[in-house]
Amino acid sequence: MIVMEYHNTVLLNETVDGLAIKPDGVYVDVTFGGGGHSKEILKRLGPKGRLLAFDQDEDALSNVPDDERFTLIRENFRFIKRFLRFHGVKKVDGILGDFGVSSHQFDVPERGFSTRFDSDLDMRMDQTKNLSAFQVINEYEESDLRKMFYQYGELKNAPKIARAIVSKRKEKEIKTSQDLKEVLTPFLPRHREHKVLAQIYQAIRIEVNQEIEALKEFLEQTPELLKEEGRLSLISYHSLEDRLVKRYMRSGLFEGEPEKDMYGNVSVPFKKVGKLIVPSAEEIEHNNRARSAKLRIAEKL
Repeated sequence: MIVMEYHNTVLLNETVDGLAIKPDGVYVDVTFGGGGHSKEILKRLGPKGRLLAFDQDEDALSNVPDDERFTLIRENFRFIKRFLRFHGVKKVDGILGDFGVSSHQFDVPERGFSTRFDSDLDMRMDQTKNLSAFQVINEYEESDLRKMFYQYGELKNAPKIARAIVSKRKEKEIKTSQDLKEVLTPFLPRHREHKVLAQIYQAIRIEVNQEIEALKEFLEQTPELLKEEGRLSLISYHSLEDRLVKRYMRSGLFEGEPEKDMYGNVSVPFKKVGKLIVPSAEEIEHNNRARSAKLRIAEKL
């Protein structure tokens, strides 16, 4: 296990404030990571309160607090209902999520998440899984690569990128991030190369970890799991995630509008709490990872 200091927790107080913690409540942190949000929740819980957290990354084990009120579940949060039931929990008072890749995962070169290092193509958040960035880049059909870069990277030249990868891998396997960068160089415009490369990496990472599917499955379970007036407090880092969170909080749907009954009323699971929250300039100055964070809070009706 790699033990490494995790960086500052993004929107720490704002996200935990959004849960409106009850001292004897039951809460879930679905993205434990470095434990920053969880530790703040525990500070606000009384002796009868309970916190369960999810994280599929083995490295997170080194951050588990010594607290009998706390339980870490080593699973993907897409299975939240199943594993809460396993631990005897049917309803909770609040759920917190801080999506995306942790600073720690970015900073460990061999994990392959960062464009800063030359490493094997990996990008698995759960290292027990078989699908890695290597398989995606070397084994996916050109049409699947094209779809991935267009949908998850929002890249207009996705067809050309996919074609170049398929052409290059016919000569030899694309094994490392440096190998991949060499293929991508023609598609990285000057002064914007880091941004475009980040979009490409984002697309691969989302595919490897099935992030969009996992987020949708998680969100669909939250209305059943939350008690009345229970809170969702969720941080997203890119438009794909934020769009899903925003729409689901607003209508309980990812697309379209909720159906009206014969009286013209709609039934939605949540009401929005406050406005969109983004980090202050001061927080971004101290923690650059926070720059794209968007926090949305909702309450179960």
